[in-house]
Parts: sequence; C-alpha cells; structure tokens
Amino acid sequence: MKSYDNVMGVIMGGGQGTRLYPLTKERAKPAVPIAGKYRLIDIPISNCINSGIFKIAVLTQFNSVSLHRHISQAYNFDVFHTGWVQIWAAEQTPLANDWYQGTADAVRKQLIEIKSARVPFVLILAGDHLYRMDYSDMIHFHWDKQADLTVAVQPVTRAEAPHLGILKRDAEKMITSFAEKPKDAQQLAQMISQSDSDKPFYGSMGIYLFNIEVLLDILENTTAEDFGKHVIPEAIKKYDVFGYEYTGFWADIGTIRAFFETNLAIASKNPPFSLIDEGWPIYTHPRFLPGSQIENSYLEDTLIAEGCWIQNADIRSAVVGLRSQVRAGTKIKRSILMGADYYGFFRRGNEPEGDRILGIGRDCDIEGAIIDKNASVGHGSVIRPFPAGTNIDHDLYVVRDGIVVIPKGTSLPEGTHIAPD
Repeated sequence: MKSYDNVMGVIMGGGQGTRLYPLTKERAKPAVPIAGKYRLIDIPISNCINSGIFKIAVLTQFNSVSLHRHISQAYNFDVFHTGWVQIWAAEQTPLANDWYQGTADAVRKQLIEIKSARVPFVLILAGDHLYRMDYSDMIHFHWDKQADLTVAVQPVTRAEAPHLGILKRDAEKMITSFAEKPKDAQQLAQMISQSDSDKPFYGSMGIYLFNIEVLLDILENTTAEDFGKHVIPEAIKKYDVFGYEYTGFWADIGTIRAFFETNLAIASKNPPFSLIDEGWPIYTHPRFLPGSQIENSYLEDTLIAEGCWIQNADIRSAVVGLRSQVRAGTKIKRSILMGADYYGFFRRGNEPEGDRILGIGRDCDIEGAIIDKNASVGHGSVIRPFPAGTNIDHDLYVVRDGIVVIPKGTSLPEGTHIAPD
C-alpha cells in the first residue's frame, strides 16, 4: 500500500558551515536563525509535516547542541500520533568510527536506523534551503513513473547553469545525463532540456526520493560519499531516475551574502517568499513573548519579530529578531538583527553608564550588517558595508563579501567605528 506514512524524511544537518561563518561559529548551519524568529531547519521539517510526512530524522555532526535543543523543544507529536522527529548524531559504532564524510556517507552510517523504520521510500533533504514545497506531489510523480529514484529539479538560466549540478531530462522526464557545474560551451549545449525556454537547463535542488532497496544497494555496495557529486551520476547509468520539476521559489542559504540578501528580500514590499500562508505554516519553537513595542519610530520594509522594544529609531530594509532592543536616535538600514535569547538588564534605555547593554545602543548608525544574537553595540557606534568581495577577520567583527558580521555575544564599545578607510 502506497501512503505518505511509508515515506521517511532524512534531513542533512550539514558540515562545518564555513561559508556561513561566523554565524556557524557556535551553532550548526541548520540552527542559524532566519526571518527574525525561525531557524533554517524549520523549513524542511515544516514542509514534511505539511506534506503529511511524519517520520523525520535530522543528521547532525558539528556544533549540534543548539540544533538538538531547538528540535526537541519545537517538534513533539502527541501520543496518538505515529510520527516523530529524531536526531541522528554522528557516532562511533563497530562499523564506523569517523565523522560523516559527505551526505551519502552520513546516510550510509545511519542505515541501521533507516532499516528499523521499515519504510519503502526515503526522502533526502537539505537543512539550509528556503522554499515551500508539497513533497506529496513529488511522491505521486515518483509512484506514477515507477521510478527507482526521483530528483527534484528547477529550471535555470544559462547564467546560473555553470554554478549548479545540471541534469538533462528527456521527453518522458527521465534523467539521461548529469554535469557538475558545466562551464564548457559544448558541454552546456549537450545538457539543454528545453531549447525554447529562457531557462533551458534543469538544476538539481538537492532533494532525492529513493526506493529503499535502491538506496540500500547503492550505499552498501559503494563508497560514494556525496549524493550530488557521486551517487546521482552513477545511479543514472543503472536505475530509472526521473526529474520532478519544481517552479516555485527556492534559495540555497549557503553563504553570508545569500543569507543577507534572502532575509532582506523577505522583508521587502513584494517578497519572493512570503511567510504568510495559512494553509502551509512554518513551524518553530513556540515562545511566550509579548508583542513588540515600538515608540515614535519610522519603519520601512522591515520585518519585526515578537518581544522587541524599539524607541525613536529609523529602520529601513531590515529584519529585527526576537527580543531586539533598539534605543533612541539609532538608524538602521539594510541590516539584520538576530535579537537575543534573553532581555538582560532592561529599563527602557536608562541603563547606568558602564553597564553592558543588550542590543543596539543610542545614536548608532548601522548599514550593511548582521548583528548576531546577544550582541551589544555601544552607544554612538557606526557600521558601514565594505566593497563586495572584501573579507576581514577582526577580534570584534568579521567582514564577508563586504557584509559586516558582529558575532554572537560580542560587545562593541561605545563609539566603535567599522567602515572602509
């Protein structure tokens, strides 16, 4: 019998997340906050739940404590429900005593758990993508095609193709060839799937639906480490692999620049991805915070989470995270405030001089920055973006691709000036 209860979602927790550093200095990549109140991991888990998939495993390895805590607090099904969200951490066993070496190797090391779930279909997902997708459509496509393996693909332009894994799909929607980031003009010409389209290529989304026997055959009889680089190209030669086309919004939040631009796009007047969808909510850890209090402030294209306090501020094109405190006279533009895990000393901006404030001080001017959680920006501080491509490592801040990042828990002294010379 084919039902969604026979599908298990396996979400990749990712490696060290070096491209998102310093946001990943103290947390796993899927635990990075996004859109003011969520974590990246909330996206694939919510997609699974909304799609009717309730057996969900998250494979974790690096800086995983906060991710474990978030999942355990956010996702608890009742006793009458057959589903679960489990953490599968890298561990030493009689069969393996090293870290996950890639996405496929991570799943290989958890085959005992996958077999014990007794499901005929396994859906492999990434933990750092932003999209809203009904996996049930892909599952029915897989069943209708009697596929061994289905890969979610998205139409991409000629300009995008050299940066992605490109899959060629025939008239029957079967994948016939694969090219990893093809740059050669002749190779690109051979990978065209839709010659009359502005987006003639299909790029892999890193979403794979396997028949369990196929997954076991591949992982138990090869040493392939990564699904995208190793498993999929070889599977095309041996199995019936189909491409399921998805045309909605999808973004890979893999770099500081992508994270920054995607957050600001969500806060814009016409966001490419709306957080508002009553039929397809994004779930997260429920918090009991008051509504945000905003006093005599100007706000434009700004997304504000709950529990914030903003006084006499000018904020434009920004995301303001949970429990953020922004004090009088401050200007914020094209920036992301992650917020805080607690309020700390708080008396409506009347802290005694010398005490460490939590959040943004008075008369600050901030542009082109990411202020991570529990950071303190001293009164009168100025932050300006650097030219694109600039990378700097400083004791108090990091610049990645021109974006200034104030790491979690950092205290900037009063009058700090961070800007290009």
